[in-house]
Amino acid sequence: MADVAELPTPPPSTTDFPDDVVDKFLLDGSQSPIDEVPAGPSSKHRFERKMGETELSYFLPSRQTGVNDMYLHLGFKAPARVAQRARVCTAWAILRQRHPLLSARAEMRDYDDVRFIYDAPSSAEHAYRDADANLEYRTQSKDELIDTYLNGPRTLSNSRLSYLILSEPPSSPTLMPTPPRTPSPTHVPLEAETASEDEAEAEAQREYELLICAMHFLGDGMALHQFANDFFGLLGGAKSDDELRDMLQEEWLARWQTLPQESVLPAALEDNMPLRTSKFRQAVAQVDFQLSQQRLIGGQVFPRRKHPERHTIVPTVSFPEERTRAILQKCKAHGVSISAALFAVCNAAWARIGRGGGSAAAPTLMYSALNLRPYFSVRRPAPWDSYWYLAIGYFNVVLPSFVPADRAAAERAFWLRARQAKEQSTRAAKSPLVASRTHEMARERGERSRVWAKEDDERELGTYIPPPPPPPAPSSQPAREPVFPVRAKSSSAALIGLSLLGNLDGIYKHAAFPNAELHTLTTGSRQRQGAMLLFGYTFKGKLWISLGYDCNGFEGDVVDRFWKEALDCVDEFLG
Repeated sequence: MADVAELPTPPPSTTDFPDDVVDKFLLDGSQSPIDEVPAGPSSKHRFERKMGETELSYFLPSRQTGVNDMYLHLGFKAPARVAQRARVCTAWAILRQRHPLLSARAEMRDYDDVRFIYDAPSSAEHAYRDADANLEYRTQSKDELIDTYLNGPRTLSNSRLSYLILSEPPSSPTLMPTPPRTPSPTHVPLEAETASEDEAEAEAQREYELLICAMHFLGDGMALHQFANDFFGLLGGAKSDDELRDMLQEEWLARWQTLPQESVLPAALEDNMPLRTSKFRQAVAQVDFQLSQQRLIGGQVFPRRKHPERHTIVPTVSFPEERTRAILQKCKAHGVSISAALFAVCNAAWARIGRGGGSAAAPTLMYSALNLRPYFSVRRPAPWDSYWYLAIGYFNVVLPSFVPADRAAAERAFWLRARQAKEQSTRAAKSPLVASRTHEMARERGERSRVWAKEDDERELGTYIPPPPPPPAPSSQPAREPVFPVRAKSSSAALIGLSLLGNLDGIYKHAAFPNAELHTLTTGSRQRQGAMLLFGYTFKGKLWISLGYDCNGFEGDVVDRFWKEALDCVDEFLG
């Protein structure tokens, strides 16, 4: 598979550096604080650990085409000095030291033995060079950046688990030719005039597009957004370039001046929420998990089609701040959050477009991610307390698949569904069995991903042989009494997944980076064929809703009609 390094090199940006920037930055004694450093790891000191079941369930499907590779796009304005490659790379290097999984690689030894391999940096210079090798400057627009990442050759690989792309689009107004200078009064000294012009030019605001790329088995959306906040805190904060270089040196010394005796890698999800082992506890966990799975009744699905080529698009809308405030106030008045209301929006939109798949009686099942960080009982000491690790589970919301025709009744039904979504979400989050269900789900997902990965590899090699049907039970053996309640078989197919990120302004401390003004945020991941995920969040005081889906994977215009109806439902019910 082609690597991003094989793609044509884009034209150099006005903020890019020549090839020898690293040598000039690090090896010139007048600039670098990295000379005469105490000896750290004299050669590659290696740390490794096996992936847990949840990490494996994300790693194995990603191997061929990068399914689930995450991205976070942030559009921002900043002076050119803020986006200089040396400054960006130093901030990137600092955070890669704090979060070692970003600099690790993945090594597959068997379907149940895949490892993170992390080689400690031998110096701050080494950490900088490693960051520089995983940083790219481009001149693409936001849409081109995202489309290339989602639909082009895979950017990430087993030896590149994270990557940073900074783009300065050529259409930026600040890149247009500067008009002729107005003559200055003759009494102004030339030196003062030149300095004033240089200062004004240096502080002119330019438009930039940042793309943070990371494998999903490294972490989740919360890690991605916290990382972006920390990155801009360094990049757009008050520290000078020299102070950032000093910080890079200090970060390296804090970790590697004395070689740690324990693993520096964050633990797997399952190890962060350990369970006491006993046969009775395991039996209870298995019974509870099976019963909870039996309650998942769906059957409403988008009609799909087979197409040889996947093509993901992400239509996105944002609502002005004043309207966003009104929407949030209306949700509060009805006792729900915007997240719960978005479940009801999808439910109503699907019912109104006339069900492309599934019977009229089948309910609508939707799924979403559950942040498991509050349930973790293992805490690592500084400086190895990285937040880059996987910490998500899943919960489901099941709602009726009809809406009343009468407008007043439809609105009452909408808010009832929103409250039902809230109740189901709260019940999932507050269950005392979250930990045991997470372990059982991890075990099931891990086993399933191993079976599918082995089958995929054998099909690619032409050696796949379907497994034989299970042998019939001996007629002499009496039938066993079922342990679980007997229920009619029903579909558990989900209509859509929702990624509800909440109020991201609670994560992004905009006042901490006055030299970088964020204005646009889009997030998602590379998808498998026929995939779909709706995102909802508030950012910079605005409500944002986006729908990432494979436009080749669905029949006719069913998704276009659903998206239009969803936005109409926002207008009708949320205001």
